[in-house]
Amino acid sequence: MDFTVAKCFPPFIWWFVIILVVLLQTPTGSGSKLEEMKLRVGVPRKHGFRQFVNVVWDPRQQKDNFSGYCMDVFNAVLTRLPFNVSLDVQPYDIESTEISGTYEELLKLIPEKYDVVVGDVTILASRSDFVDFTLPYTGSGVKMLVPVKHGRQQTMWIFVKPFSWDLWLSILIISMFIGLTILFMERNVNANALPDQEASPNRSKLSPATILWFPISQAILPERQLVAKNCSRFVLMVWLLLAFVLMQSYTANLTSILTLDQLRPSFLNVNDLRKGGYYVGYQTGSFIYDQLVEHFKFDPSKLRAYSNTSGYHHALKIGSQAGGVAAIFDELPYLKVLLQQYGSNYILSGPRYRNAGFGFAFSKNSNLTAYFSRGILKVTESDLMNEIEGNYFGKVGDEDGKEASVEMPSGTPSLTFHSFAGLFLITGISTVLALLLSETVIWQRPISMAKAYSQRWIKT
Repeated sequence: MDFTVAKCFPPFIWWFVIILVVLLQTPTGSGSKLEEMKLRVGVPRKHGFRQFVNVVWDPRQQKDNFSGYCMDVFNAVLTRLPFNVSLDVQPYDIESTEISGTYEELLKLIPEKYDVVVGDVTILASRSDFVDFTLPYTGSGVKMLVPVKHGRQQTMWIFVKPFSWDLWLSILIISMFIGLTILFMERNVNANALPDQEASPNRSKLSPATILWFPISQAILPERQLVAKNCSRFVLMVWLLLAFVLMQSYTANLTSILTLDQLRPSFLNVNDLRKGGYYVGYQTGSFIYDQLVEHFKFDPSKLRAYSNTSGYHHALKIGSQAGGVAAIFDELPYLKVLLQQYGSNYILSGPRYRNAGFGFAFSKNSNLTAYFSRGILKVTESDLMNEIEGNYFGKVGDEDGKEASVEMPSGTPSLTFHSFAGLFLITGISTVLALLLSETVIWQRPISMAKAYSQRWIKT
């Protein structure tokens, strides 16, 4: 009976029915499944550093408004996704470093309460054990910020500071070399010159005892008639050129040391703080607390938490002995915000302890992580990221450039031998060539003339 009914329909009808059944039973692609999706978004709410995440209660609409750098990046990434997303954004209070109110506890609410956590959440290996992170959308790293000392260190030996010790030693060596060379080239002239010869009254001053003093005296008070040979005059001219450059450089560097305001960090490394028993500060609820205790070996009783830049500034201003701190440890994005407000008072010191930066957190093995990571790449490669950063942090460049502009020099550096290596090389080569030429027959002519004139005078 069934077979008879089947024969009543043309074959193409059965093919159409089979294709229709297959299409209805085939699952849609991943993009179709995610066409409409609702995400529960957890956002950290804290009192400070609102440039990154700012949660403000709106009494008119009876809801929280979310803004800030991290939220703008997240919203920009949403526009790069291949599906539409509706958001249910909820704040989470960051309060302390205790069991509740930390970034770790916020991330542990995934996926029971939140599908994604958006904010200034740093990508750490310990956190990746229970959540998956997207690619970072900002650079980061932990640095030490300390008060800067203004003023000039003037000691009785400050006059030697413009030149480094290797440069002073090089000047001494080249002076002895020039003096010895000129003494050697002028040896015959001095031996055969007439005692009462008025053309060169100072030649008798060229003696082995004046090898070092002679080039220096010529640089300060040059005497025209001290040498007779042209080669000696050429060597003396080259030396005077080198001495002129050295004296001008010395004067300029010494002036900057004596007049410019030098900035020096109050502490150079973590060991000074730890051994001295100083108090140090960190950001409330940050993972920095664990690093200070476990990695840097600070006593937990010496750690003080602050929630904003004004708290950092006040603590550093009053100092560790008066209830404040001697240094602040935090991630570079936060420290740069502080330096934008109080840049002339503080300086970054010590090495940079790297981490991955900020990222969005999802549940383990979530397929959304890959979509949002690709969206972050599209945003960071566009001009939109520079525009977002400019809105909150001013004009920005690459990470190395920003860090270099923040770290101020600790003083005027001394000039080294490398700064004048080319001049020393030219002086040395010129002196050696003049010495070789002075020993040829051509340059012996003035000496022969001096001997002939001496003999003629004796005969008369």
